[in-house]
Amino acid sequence: MKLITWNVQWCRGCDGRVDPPRIARVAREMADFDVLCLQEVARNYPDLAGSSGENQYETLAGLFPDYSVVRGVATDVPAPRGKRREFGNAIITRLPILQVFRRLLPWPADPSVPSMQRSAVEVVLESPSGRLRVTTTHLEYYSAKQRAAQVEALRELQTEASGHAAAPAPAKEGPFRTMPRPASGILTADFNFPPDDVLHRHLQSPLAPGVPAYRDAWQLRHLGKPHAPTIGVHDKVQWPGPPLAFDFIFVTEDLAHRVEDVVVNGQTDASDHQPVLLELRD
Repeated sequence: MKLITWNVQWCRGCDGRVDPPRIARVAREMADFDVLCLQEVARNYPDLAGSSGENQYETLAGLFPDYSVVRGVATDVPAPRGKRREFGNAIITRLPILQVFRRLLPWPADPSVPSMQRSAVEVVLESPSGRLRVTTTHLEYYSAKQRAAQVEALRELQTEASGHAAAPAPAKEGPFRTMPRPASGILTADFNFPPDDVLHRHLQSPLAPGVPAYRDAWQLRHLGKPHAPTIGVHDKVQWPGPPLAFDFIFVTEDLAHRVEDVVVNGQTDASDHQPVLLELRD
C-alpha cells in the first residue's frame, strides 16, 4: 500500500499560485498511491493569498474521479450570501471505506497567541492485507499548550480504537450497527514540531497494556539517519531559517515490520511543505 501525506497550503506553491491540478500532478508523479492525506484544504476563502475562494474539496474530487474524497473540516464559519467557509484536512483514497470518524481536537484557551480549531479525520479502510485505520490531522503551530493537548488526544484515540477492536459492541441495526475498527493504524500530519521535540517522543510512548503504540515510520526505515526536511526547503520567505522536518508518518508498532520505505519529495515547490510517501508491504 502506498500513502502520501502533504500540507498543501491551500494548494499554493512557492510561486504564489493556487493550483490544485499541480498538487494532483505531483502526487501522481510520486506514486500510484492508494491514500492521499492532505492538510490545509480550503473552501470559499478568497482572503487567503492567491486564492479566488474556490471550493478545493470539490476541485480535488474532480481531479481524482476514481477516488473518494473524505472531508475533515476544522474551521466552519459564515460567508456572505448564506455560504460557509471551510478549512481543514482531506483523505483521498481508492480503497473501500468502511467508516469515517471526524473529530475536533482540543483547543484550550491560549490568548497569548493566534490559533485555530484543529480536526482529525479517520477512515477505516479495507486494504489488501486487511482492515486498517488512517488518520490525518494538522496540529496547532503557535500554541505549545494546544499542541500538547492535541497530541494527548491522538494517543487517547489510539487507545479508544484498540478498545473497540478488542471488545466490539453488540450487533444492532441502524446507526447502532457495529463496524470493524482495528487497532492497527497510520497517523499522518503536519505536526508542527521537529523530531527532537518532547511531543515527538511522547506520541510514541507506551499506551495501556495491549494497545499498540505509534512508531515513527521514517526512523523505522532509516534508523539513525536524520529526518529529511519538509519545510523551509524552497520557501525562504515564510521559513527563512534552516530547513526542518514537521511532517511525519507514524504507524502502530504491529505494522512496523511492514514499513518498506519512507521518502520525502524534496524537489517539488508546489507547496511550502514537502510531501512524504510511505510504502507499506502487504
